[in-house]
Amino acid sequence: MSDLAVGILGGAGRMGRALVRAVTEAKGCHVIGAVDAPGNPEFGKDLGVLAGIDPLGTVLTDDVRALFQKADVIIDFTIPRVTAANARIAAETGTAYVVGTTGLEPEQQAVIAEAGTRAVVVQAANFSLGVNLTIALTRRLAEVLDDSFDIEIVEMHHRHKVDAPSGTALALGRAAAEGRGVSLEHVADRGRDGITGARKRGHIGFGVLRGGNVAGDHTVIFAADDERIELSHKAGDRIIFARGAVHAALWTAGKPAGYYTMQDVLKL
Repeated sequence: MSDLAVGILGGAGRMGRALVRAVTEAKGCHVIGAVDAPGNPEFGKDLGVLAGIDPLGTVLTDDVRALFQKADVIIDFTIPRVTAANARIAAETGTAYVVGTTGLEPEQQAVIAEAGTRAVVVQAANFSLGVNLTIALTRRLAEVLDDSFDIEIVEMHHRHKVDAPSGTALALGRAAAEGRGVSLEHVADRGRDGITGARKRGHIGFGVLRGGNVAGDHTVIFAADDERIELSHKAGDRIIFARGAVHAALWTAGKPAGYYTMQDVLKL
């Protein structure tokens, strides 16, 4: 069986370059190409050189549709409006599509879910194995502990991150809400400032920090009177997210069209 041909969107960005390295390191796949937004000054440069590894003989372009047509699977860590447009192309071409973009609006998310009726779509707020285990543990703890345990989620990322709370923090919040049998939208406290009054029982709070080059730190706190449980995951480098996305890309081979998550990939 031939190696899986992987295409990368946003190939000139920090995550795109990490994905090129991760695909090159993995067995059973190879980089077929990468694209970026029109006007990028890196166009025409070898993808391996851009990623800081040996030349791959493939250069960065802006022809998205051509990449979808020749790739077995596409990995997308770009921005919401671009990802929604790319999801429509995935649906048209039937190309497997791995989505790590965060900060999506409901209508953009709906487009991605719809693409799953015509192609294999794997979406996750975070592709790290450790983070997905933390999500599963958060759901289980929320099932076991009643609302005498207050739930707070604290996250920190690098100064360049544009969305808050992070997609991973929201995924942790959804897992906690699912464990409690409630909707996160009804119990989330996403910002506190000034005289807010006492904490509402059963609510899930979020704290957001930004600074430096932090790849991603997340802590879920279950706090009751006289005891506290904390689940933490700290990412040292974004390569862990790239490796997880490549794992998901390899998993798509031979799967029927459908919308999947990293929890499906890892059988959690």
